[in-house]
Amino acid sequence: MNEGSIASSQCLADHVVNGDSDLVEIAREVLRVEAEGILHLLDRVDGSFAAAVRWIYESAGRVIVTGIGKSGIVGRKIVATLSSTGTPSFFLHPVEGMHGDLGMVRNEDIVLALSNSGETDELNVLIPSLRRIGTRIIAFTGRIPSTLSQHGDLTIYTGVPREACPLGLAPTASTTAMLAMGDALAVALIKIRDFKAGDFRRYHPGGHLGERLQVPLREVMSQGEAIPVVRPETPVPEALREMSRKGMGATLILGGSGEVVGIYTDGDLRRSLNKFPDLALRRIDEVMTRNPRSIAEDRSVAEALEMMERHLITVLPVLNAGGQLSGILHLHDLLGKGRIQFTR
Repeated sequence: MNEGSIASSQCLADHVVNGDSDLVEIAREVLRVEAEGILHLLDRVDGSFAAAVRWIYESAGRVIVTGIGKSGIVGRKIVATLSSTGTPSFFLHPVEGMHGDLGMVRNEDIVLALSNSGETDELNVLIPSLRRIGTRIIAFTGRIPSTLSQHGDLTIYTGVPREACPLGLAPTASTTAMLAMGDALAVALIKIRDFKAGDFRRYHPGGHLGERLQVPLREVMSQGEAIPVVRPETPVPEALREMSRKGMGATLILGGSGEVVGIYTDGDLRRSLNKFPDLALRRIDEVMTRNPRSIAEDRSVAEALEMMERHLITVLPVLNAGGQLSGILHLHDLLGKGRIQFTR
């Protein structure tokens, strides 16, 4: 923030509100500052933005958006916009990522990391792990250079001259600018994909949340080769490779007749590491969770969400009328990347 901005912010902070006209002027000043922040980015959009669009368009994976605090809130909105316009996306909380949710990340995915300062510890500590997985990292930051910009593969500048907050402390103009840049990314992808109104309706079936919640699970679940499955006698290391290949953060264990006899998740892995020093030498049926909860394929999204919330689970086997495995459902299929979208 320059000296003029500091003086202006201090003046606003010290100003005593005397009437409605002062309140109206405050609103106008906030809008001016936030508009100024967005316009500030116009001449700073460069080849990095175009490269980011190409990377996402050509990727076989998903866009994983991550950030914390206000940037995290902006990130969730970006995910909602990308998902509803044809770009599979989900939000990864940096702290949860360091405690098992990285199991959902695949090397073909692209990470969009958000931090105005570029020095968010919880986010930057995640970067080395993402690099080991092999995913590419696009940074949205208002500071160049910064730790995030130096360790990202691409950096897109989202900085603003000043915040609308009179104290210069609460993220206001900076989050608006970051959100606008996310919209720019989504709209560029709409154009390059030639995304049509019919495509948009397909990702918003029914148009109302109540109707969308009644969609049968068979329309949103992962099926066939996308389902992570192993047999009970499978060695643990091989089961972990199946989990990594399918990117669900879990694998199902099938019996001889195709029935689901167990599940093994990232959480189970953490618990197993503490319990079994010889984990790598064991079979998956020695460490799996037996008789996992499941749901019938003709049940609705609402019923699946209710079960997941009640039992604090994120992965759910889906069974056909004969009780055999038909698909698998991840919470992100409902809230981030499937046909069911909860944000307009």
